[in-house]
Amino acid sequence: MTGRLIVFLVSCALAAAQPAPPRLLKVDDAHRMLEVRDPQVSPDGAWVAYTVSTIDKVAEKSDSDVWMVKWDGGGQQRLTTSKESESAPRWSPDGKWLAFLSARANREEGAQVWLLPRAGGEAVQLTTVKGSVSDCVWSPDSKRLALVVAERDEEPKKEGEKPKTPKPIVIDRYHFKQDTEGYRTKKPNRVWLFDIDAKKAELLTTESFDESAPAWSPDGGRIAFVSNRAGDAGMYADRQLCVAASKPGSPVLQLTTKEMNFSGSGRGGRAVWSADGASLFFLAGRERKFRAYDRMTLAVMPATGGAAKLLTRALDRSVGSPIALSERELSVLVTDDMSEYPVSVDAAGRVKRLVEGKAVIGSQSAAGGHMAVTVSTDESPGEICALENGKLRPLTRHNQAWLKDIRLGETREVRFQTGDGAQVHGLLTLPPGYEAGRKVPTLLRIHGGPNGQDAHTFQFERQLFAANGYAVLQVNYRGSAGRDEAFQTAIFADWGNREVVDLLAGVDHVVAADIADPARLGIGGWSYGAILTNYTIARDGRFKAATSGAGSSLQLSVYGSDQYVEQYDLEIGFPWKARDLWLKLSYPFFEADKIRTPTLFMGGQNDFNVPVIGSEQMYQALRANGVDSQLIVYPGENHGLRKPTYIQDRLERYLAWYAKYLKP
Repeated sequence: MTGRLIVFLVSCALAAAQPAPPRLLKVDDAHRMLEVRDPQVSPDGAWVAYTVSTIDKVAEKSDSDVWMVKWDGGGQQRLTTSKESESAPRWSPDGKWLAFLSARANREEGAQVWLLPRAGGEAVQLTTVKGSVSDCVWSPDSKRLALVVAERDEEPKKEGEKPKTPKPIVIDRYHFKQDTEGYRTKKPNRVWLFDIDAKKAELLTTESFDESAPAWSPDGGRIAFVSNRAGDAGMYADRQLCVAASKPGSPVLQLTTKEMNFSGSGRGGRAVWSADGASLFFLAGRERKFRAYDRMTLAVMPATGGAAKLLTRALDRSVGSPIALSERELSVLVTDDMSEYPVSVDAAGRVKRLVEGKAVIGSQSAAGGHMAVTVSTDESPGEICALENGKLRPLTRHNQAWLKDIRLGETREVRFQTGDGAQVHGLLTLPPGYEAGRKVPTLLRIHGGPNGQDAHTFQFERQLFAANGYAVLQVNYRGSAGRDEAFQTAIFADWGNREVVDLLAGVDHVVAADIADPARLGIGGWSYGAILTNYTIARDGRFKAATSGAGSSLQLSVYGSDQYVEQYDLEIGFPWKARDLWLKLSYPFFEADKIRTPTLFMGGQNDFNVPVIGSEQMYQALRANGVDSQLIVYPGENHGLRKPTYIQDRLERYLAWYAKYLKP
């Protein structure tokens, strides 16, 4: 064997031994990403239960399973493997059982409570209530459960039974439509008490109001819950914090009132009892007209009624997901300027941040002296971490295997001032391997809500665009969460004005920085992001391509056809009394002849959040004016697409549409 051949073979062997170089993200990777959620620390602090959702492309659905990991990060176990999803793992206080929800027995009948013995063994079905269980909470003595049940109006169809002619839909509610729910004709959600030994379920109260978020008192004698006291007859939802003895048929004590401006009580997390059972900590909202821009405040009041004290008002940031840390402290998650993090709060309102860093902590649990959270960053999807002494320690790494082979784009913060003096913040994600000074095609991608924010969390979509050579600009325009109250309410009854100013100022900023190629700018978003896309292309012609998914522009036409009637009435006014304002807010439709941006419109056929008629109307208007446009309607889908095939199709169409106009 010659020396040259030996060198060649050794080189081949070394090359084969080297790991493959990192590759760019692909559309198919969307199905590889796992959603890790809902950590639950065991009573002794030794284990953390959680859920992992995977995509089943063959079955065209996601599948969620319950997992468990030791506090030291070892002993990871998958506890459920059925073809149906399992969710909401909850430890019994005595540590003997792990309950979860699943419709694995009969999908038509809905979810029921199942029990896994902590000592080992198969899961067994515990409840067989008439309806679907959406929440279950253990009593302190582990002998009962408080359930939230959506009762069925009709018996589920039996196997082999011929389909019957649907009954007429009878509607008598003011708010009569809701996305995924459809026409609101179902019975209200009610709180039930379930005795585990007797296998018996009974209603907590005799009142037929919509109820949610039950929380047991420390001695198990009372239950706090949230109730819509308006009922079906009321024009608008009236969610109030209530208490009842934990006995079937108990009378209800309503603690909060509309006069206290606690119309948002309980949203974003259940109430938390003080250790002595004398007080209740809960989330209070602002006055009803600002509900679309709601910022929750942690409040406390006597469990027997009385004056409430706002504990986190000085933060001037919205908080959520309250949990007890100890007998003297709670933790809430704060939404703050592109990050989310936990803070501890005591009864005096003293606040202390528990961890630093730019990330999104999406949920939290504490027990046995330990605290677990979900953490996502710009580079990593959500995983479970232990939070100890201000530091995060990973407990799971479900997404590590596929991510280690991917080259991601760098995400930077951008801050700029608008022409009217507003300080606006956002994020800029660069293509992998970007070199300073090189101008690249840039996409302005707009978040929905508007009460939301683009944050330091892993977003597959922005990384996919970056992998295809685009810089991705995300602007937290006025109206977004994470800033002060004035910033968030600046767009009240004035849509498509200050938001557009902020979005265009962001584009000017990245163009001036010699990053964005001004000749190759794209724009797009979903929901309110699509609404703002329509507003922006009607005001500015610089964008060469747009995608507008589940949006609307002729706002007059959505009154009575979507789920936002309460917001419209209180923020804009009845159309027959505020016609001029409604017409002003509909300017992209009435000025459609000014739009020259080729636009891809999309929507779910069964979307009751922002009905597809909004996309249809703008598509028709642009086609009538000779602008290149296309309309994609996803059959059977609601506001958020669920079928993996459609999710992949949407991503592929985004890339093709932008490439057509920005990469000719």
